[in-house]
Amino acid sequence: MPSNSNSKKIKFHFLESCTLKDRKHLKLFLSRLFAMEGKKLAALNYVFCSDKYLLKINKEYLNHDYYTDILTFILSDQKEAIIADIYISIPRVKENSLKIGVAKEGELLRVIFHGALHTCGYKDKTSRQKAAMRKKEDECLESFQSFT
Repeated sequence: MPSNSNSKKIKFHFLESCTLKDRKHLKLFLSRLFAMEGKKLAALNYVFCSDKYLLKINKEYLNHDYYTDILTFILSDQKEAIIADIYISIPRVKENSLKIGVAKEGELLRVIFHGALHTCGYKDKTSRQKAAMRKKEDECLESFQSFT
């Protein structure tokens, strides 16, 4: 199991309220994910926010004028330990969970893992990349359920 020092590098910031159960357990799992992917982690910040907040960031930094559930910004060089900020729109996650018929807590976990996987080098631009990303997200969700 990864050390607590690695999980201390993962921070959750709440600009929008949401239910995120057993955060310590989740941080340990994310630490394990990075270790399994062979990635060093320096700092990972999750920011849970509103649609409006994420739309502003999407426009300002990516010139995209649309809502999204997640934006991942890798702030470190590829050869260095990962430093990243991951912004997650809580209203968008809730809406997506209703659309696809899954529990919002499960969808939130999927999006959290999605952001971490991006920082590990997984992409989702092509259909092949999307399928690989979805498979890895499913593996993370399944592993997390049995992680102790």
